[in-house]
Amino acid sequence: MTAAPRARVQRRPVHGVVLLDKPIGLSSNQALQKVKWLLRAEKAGHTGTLDPLATGVLPLCFGAATKFSQLHLDADKTYETTLRLGVKTSTGDAEGELLETRPVTCTPGRVVEVLDRFTGPIQQLPPMHSALKKDGKALYEYARAGIEVEREPREVTIHDLELLGMDLQGDAPTLRLRVRCSKGTYIRTLGEDIGAALGCGAHLSELRRLVTGDFGLDRCLTLEQLEALPEERRHALLLPVDALLGGHVRVTLDNEQAARFLSGMRRRGPWADAERVAVHGDRPATLLGTAHVKSGELIPGRLLSPIEIQQILESQA
Repeated sequence: MTAAPRARVQRRPVHGVVLLDKPIGLSSNQALQKVKWLLRAEKAGHTGTLDPLATGVLPLCFGAATKFSQLHLDADKTYETTLRLGVKTSTGDAEGELLETRPVTCTPGRVVEVLDRFTGPIQQLPPMHSALKKDGKALYEYARAGIEVEREPREVTIHDLELLGMDLQGDAPTLRLRVRCSKGTYIRTLGEDIGAALGCGAHLSELRRLVTGDFGLDRCLTLEQLEALPEERRHALLLPVDALLGGHVRVTLDNEQAARFLSGMRRRGPWADAERVAVHGDRPATLLGTAHVKSGELIPGRLLSPIEIQQILESQA
């Protein structure tokens, strides 16, 4: 018996941000595709990946918001993680194959001493099981083929490394940590390096992202919450595109100036120099794009298209 053809989803222009509390077991792209389907959105992207075994804050960008997703790749992040001491795996987390087990003999004082060494600027060697590219190919693709390639250490910054709890005596010794770090920090690598410094090895048994940039878990929705809502309620929960532009100086242009700015022309005005500027039109009030100001010139960066602006205004009507 031939299966009935699946109904084709009618896509629609959607512009804005969903803050998802990503569940365990899904890749960031799988989570994105689920929400994209729930919104029937035409265009979508995320702001950096979370591993399938990780949970927590994952900003998902739709339509015009995808133009500004890079800003949150660069943002500081905060995580809570559990390190399983004494067990080293091939991936640095619980998904990997067991490589080595060692006794855990470190003292609480030794743990505190080691954690102090991992606070501030540190060097990290990117893990083979990562999306970082080498010669146009992701490192995890080499790793799956059993190939180890040379990587250069990178400097990252651990702004704060807080010990939330430890169990050094049980059958499964663990450390519970909260990490606030710069972009590009691999928490799996941090866990492995801490385990190596303690002389017993370690891997991540749990990882949860609490904050990325200005976005925290308190503002996130779960997939179950989104699925339980009718479609229009889902759209009503979208954050506006300029939610991605926290920390930007706001400049508002009149209609004539706005039209010229959207065509890519620099504008002159009484503005102080600023690296990050969010530019809005005044009538109607709407985001036009980003810019920077140098010597009184407003220099366009990423711009919304007239069609995107019209679609946003229509969705707000």
